Amino acid sequence: MPNINTTLLCDFYELTMANGYFELGKGDEIAYFDVFFRKVPDGGGFAIAAGLEQVIDYIKDLKFTSEDIEFLRAKGIFSDKFLAYLADFKFTGDIYAVPEGTPIFPNEPIMTVRAPSIEAQFIETFVLLCLNHQSLIATKANRVVRAADGRPVMEFGSRRAQGADGAILGSRAAYIGGCAATACTISDRDYAIPATGTMAHSWIQMFDTEYEAFVSYCKLYPNNATLLVDTYDVLGSGIPNAIKAFKEVLIPQGITKCGIRLDSGDITYLTKKARKMLDEAGLTECKIVVSNSLDENIIRDIILQGAKIDSFGVGERLITAKSNPVFGGVYKLVAKEEGKGIVPKIKISENPEKITNPHFKKVYRIFDKETDIAIADQLCVYDEVVDESQPLTLFDPVETWKKKVVTNYYARELLVPVFKNGECVYKCPHISEIQEYCLGEVGKLWDEVKRFENPHRYYVDLSKKLWDIKHNLLENRGQLG
Repeated sequence: MPNINTTLLCDFYELTMANGYFELGKGDEIAYFDVFFRKVPDGGGFAIAAGLEQVIDYIKDLKFTSEDIEFLRAKGIFSDKFLAYLADFKFTGDIYAVPEGTPIFPNEPIMTVRAPSIEAQFIETFVLLCLNHQSLIATKANRVVRAADGRPVMEFGSRRAQGADGAILGSRAAYIGGCAATACTISDRDYAIPATGTMAHSWIQMFDTEYEAFVSYCKLYPNNATLLVDTYDVLGSGIPNAIKAFKEVLIPQGITKCGIRLDSGDITYLTKKARKMLDEAGLTECKIVVSNSLDENIIRDIILQGAKIDSFGVGERLITAKSNPVFGGVYKLVAKEEGKGIVPKIKISENPEKITNPHFKKVYRIFDKETDIAIADQLCVYDEVVDESQPLTLFDPVETWKKKVVTNYYARELLVPVFKNGECVYKCPHISEIQEYCLGEVGKLWDEVKRFENPHRYYVDLSKKLWDIKHNLLENRGQLG
């Protein structure tokens, strides 16, 4: 996949607005934008943040080439002075974001951009592209992995992904969400995600007999022999031929690590039969891998039915998040700097769920000191500090009459500095560290929040100060009263 300058991977209105800001002398006004999402995919209780590393790479490389500028000049709608400005364009602002792998919830900032209005507005499309795609796949992967209940899940979806980036970055996001490996080789090279895989049905069809195909593979790869047993007849020939090949080639070498894979049929029934046949043949260490259009719901069901499975390969329904393929993150103006102050901005809508939370904000996650379990998140104005020695009052922005007082807690800020004055100040962790962090953070959520159906609503509440500011703006139609 060639390296390309992605600067013009933006919505055209980012450029028309930028030209307008420039012509009206508003290009240097400092604006604050929040990235947040409104609804968890698949009706889940939480999502997983991913894609920050690619946002960082984009911001670092952001520049207009001479070819870009000549292309825009040919449109005939941009001023020469604006195009000259683009020749020296560079992001100079600040970005704060939650680390990748963090459980996130609707209507809280997962990224805040503070920058001159042209810069802040221009990066909207690519920022959303990165965060929406990878957060969607990481969230889906985490659901699948939790459904597998401790059994490894391999991501097998490259051939069904929406393009090369969908495959490669989807694999990255799936690993963050908890997958153990991928079938995508380039993801191993570029992101150190373990690549795995053995054979397709075509391998077996290339030989005169299934048995010959199995024996040949075992001789070539004695330490990685997982045989696909459903090309012809699972119980009649596939498993018996696999047992015969294992005993002929592997057992004499003292190798007991081996496996079979099922890619079709009644998985529960076939794995029960397979386990019995393997055990009776003395191959108790032989693993059973299954694939074939799996998702979290199918996996959970077949486990409940007693299927004998050691690991899963999950493809199209993971890499495309087939059941709910849109994450729905948005990028909204929440404040501007005027003089030496910050003026909050709000978007009001006839749809209550589209009303934004105004101002430059902090996000605190509140934990119970005794259990280390997350109680709620609190959105605060940027200059507020949570005093852990004092009771904390949480104000529900949805059910406005409801408030909760918590004691014996500790608070952690979620948004961390990523760029300051245009320079990156954040060191991206290794992807294995991100996955480990994700696993630990998900472990700090109540089981009720992690339910697949009707999960408990995790509260994202407002501080009293922010609640008052929001309602003042609402009562005065977006103007401070």
